[in-house]
Amino acid sequence: MMNQLHGIIFAYLSNPDLRELTQHRNTCSIPYGGRYRIIDFMLSNLVNAGIDDVGLIVHTNYQSLLDHVGSGKDWDLSRKHGGLRILPPFGYANKREGIYRGRMDALAGVRSYLQNIRQDYVVLAGGDLAVNLPITDIFEQHLKCGADITAVCTRQPKGDPKCCDYFTIGASGRVSDVAVHPALPQGCESLEVYILSKSLLLSLVDHCAAHNIPSFSTGVLQPMVDALKIFPYVFDGYAARLQSVAGYFARSMELLDPQVRRQLFVPERPVKTKDQSNPSTYYGPGAHAVNSLVADGCIIEGEVENSILFRGVRVEKGARVSGCVLFQGTAIQAGAVLKYAITDKNVRVNPGRMLMGHSTYPLAIAKNEIV
Repeated sequence: MMNQLHGIIFAYLSNPDLRELTQHRNTCSIPYGGRYRIIDFMLSNLVNAGIDDVGLIVHTNYQSLLDHVGSGKDWDLSRKHGGLRILPPFGYANKREGIYRGRMDALAGVRSYLQNIRQDYVVLAGGDLAVNLPITDIFEQHLKCGADITAVCTRQPKGDPKCCDYFTIGASGRVSDVAVHPALPQGCESLEVYILSKSLLLSLVDHCAAHNIPSFSTGVLQPMVDALKIFPYVFDGYAARLQSVAGYFARSMELLDPQVRRQLFVPERPVKTKDQSNPSTYYGPGAHAVNSLVADGCIIEGEVENSILFRGVRVEKGARVSGCVLFQGTAIQAGAVLKYAITDKNVRVNPGRMLMGHSTYPLAIAKNEIV
């Protein structure tokens, strides 16, 4: 049944609120959880549901994303026909300058690709959401209730209201109202994952292109809430949205809770990522590591607590790391102390330095910096 579904992932956003973390990459390729990138979760959701045709809509700053996903081999999407397709903005509909203004804008830019989709249904999803969704169940519900659009949402709002959409669910079980970027959360928060038919998608893209409507939320969901049968799929598992540096830090720290990890890393729906054959982590004689996620290839000779260490991180003797997220290749040299900090790739903290952020306002150090 899942060969009726085609996946489209929006991977064109580079959220400025993520400051240093999106200097060299877009939001989807931000490292998360010790060995993953955010995009891994949505790619894995689709592949675990048996979807083997996926289009990745990109725009600017996507080199890091391309390096990571490559041909899609690690997700079993490297195929002669279909598989993973990167959709850059070269065929952009109106040849407008600048970034896509919204999802309908992005879809108009790849309309010729949409036209050639072989499947009858399409799942539209953002690449900046860490979640483990049962796409098969969502699609089954979509067919069963005869929905025009199935919208995945949660009763446990996690996002910043000024960046989120909210659904009110009416007595009939349909979405009766859509609030876009309100001041306060109201109803179920949209996870911005939608299933609809290819024919409906094409007609919506044409309608929005002809009326210069860039946004799916304000151009489709809001004005058509009565005309279209929009049904919610309420998902109450863990979902992480990365909308600011503080939000990224908070969502990362939640991974230290085993219950959160159980919801995000479900054995029957594994999260796949780019394979890197690193040696196992070395702990020196005086090393001390408590309540931390430590990836392969690290060398720990100092103290690490309540932290997430990506591959190849080095914590030298006498160094202390507490409540930190250290990206790949970070080196904390002898005697340095680091608290509530996020270090991007290949950061070096010199011996004896002391750097402290706060749990609500973590320090973010850009890629390749020497502090």
